[in-house]
Amino acid sequence: MPTKIRLQRHGKKGKPYFHIVVADGRAPRDGRFIERIGSYNPISNPATIEIDSEKAADWMMKGAQPTDTTRAILSYKGVLYRVHLNKGVAKGKLTQEQADAKFDLWMQEKSNKIDAKKASLASNKAKTLGSRLENEVKVNAARIDAKKQKEAEAMAAATAAASTSVASNDEEAAPAEGEAPAEA
Repeated sequence: MPTKIRLQRHGKKGKPYFHIVVADGRAPRDGRFIERIGSYNPISNPATIEIDSEKAADWMMKGAQPTDTTRAILSYKGVLYRVHLNKGVAKGKLTQEQADAKFDLWMQEKSNKIDAKKASLASNKAKTLGSRLENEVKVNAARIDAKKQKEAEAMAAATAAASTSVASNDEEAAPAEGEAPAEA
């Protein structure tokens, strides 16, 4: 029975969520499986991967073949490196302590890279929000200035219209020189 380590899709349309499972190679993608060894959420940034590395390494030592995507996930989490080191220990090339030290060093470097990526994502997000806020403040200030200018123009036009109508009313009401005032 050829076993595969592969992804089993869950979640709704457009929002996938995967279980990492060990299954018979002849079983359907989302069908029967032997054991669930982890989960993978590609929607989050960076992608969330939870995996039982001991079970995955054990299954790989037994001969389970990972699919391409699962191989990339296992490599990212260090399972393939752990299997490689375990094979070296089995051959007698290095001791278990040396293998553990190499793996711990690799995991430390990997966690530093992940933390740096999370920090850069957070700083980029903060920078983007700051620039969007500045642009919004500028647009609002321009909008307020345009509204004040329009109101000032309307007031000036109203004042000009009122002064011309007052002047024309004064001309009509005042008698011309040499005329007697009209009696009512």
